[in-house]
Amino acid sequence: MSHALALPANLSLGSIDNYIGSVNVFPRLDAEQETALARRFRDENDLDAARQLVMANLRFVVHIARGYLGYGLPLPDLIQEGNIGLMKAVKRYDPDVGVRLVSFAVHWIRAEIHEFIIQNWRIVKVATTKAQRKLFFNLRKFKNRLGWFSHEEASAVAEDLGLDVDAVYEMENRLAGQDVPFEPLEDEGDERDVLAPAQYLSRSSDDPAYIIADDQWDSRQQARLADALADLDERSRDFLACRWLNEEKSTLHDLAERHRVSAERIRQIENGALKKLRLALAAER
Repeated sequence: MSHALALPANLSLGSIDNYIGSVNVFPRLDAEQETALARRFRDENDLDAARQLVMANLRFVVHIARGYLGYGLPLPDLIQEGNIGLMKAVKRYDPDVGVRLVSFAVHWIRAEIHEFIIQNWRIVKVATTKAQRKLFFNLRKFKNRLGWFSHEEASAVAEDLGLDVDAVYEMENRLAGQDVPFEPLEDEGDERDVLAPAQYLSRSSDDPAYIIADDQWDSRQQARLADALADLDERSRDFLACRWLNEEKSTLHDLAERHRVSAERIRQIENGALKKLRLALAAER
């Protein structure tokens, strides 16, 4: 069904503004036109009639999708999911019930957008049950301030939605949380490690496999470091040795005085040498 009702080639998809401008060009259908097209699709499987029903209501999908921009997801993606809901609604629409298509389709459009938001708002799903989904899409409008719910506020929300107050607190915690990477991320601008779940896993230091792996890793790293140092020019090796490898470390000013250059020039050469070492070691992994 969705493939058969694919958007026509003349509909501009170059940008979201072009798309919205294109869908607003399609004329609206009055009740008689809509009923006639719906009956042609239902009774004769006329796909052209179904396509006209979809095109006439694409602007309505844009209007609904804009209402979900607060979740931080791209508007084109929200519109795309809403369009899928519209096509599903057209397939199930019965014109003899006496309800306009737009009134029937709104529930299908919102359902597709809701499912997309739940699946993509976080890596870990924050709402898996029907009650949690109800809370997810209603909790923000109940917030009168940026802080946490007071007991009275949480109780009022729970009563209004017909849920337990503990469910309100649990969803509030989920919405306030953030996705955490399993492995710690390295930030070049901050030397501090970001705590990640992998750092909490226990590891037995007595395990022979770990002991052998550590020894082999150390040996390989030492060999790689020696090869990387050998590829540097003599002056760079000397600076790194004086600054990092020798037992008695030299300062930038000590080296500057010895080589009769500025301390800033020593720092530049040192940084360049360290960068070459990092690249060489990374390339060997």
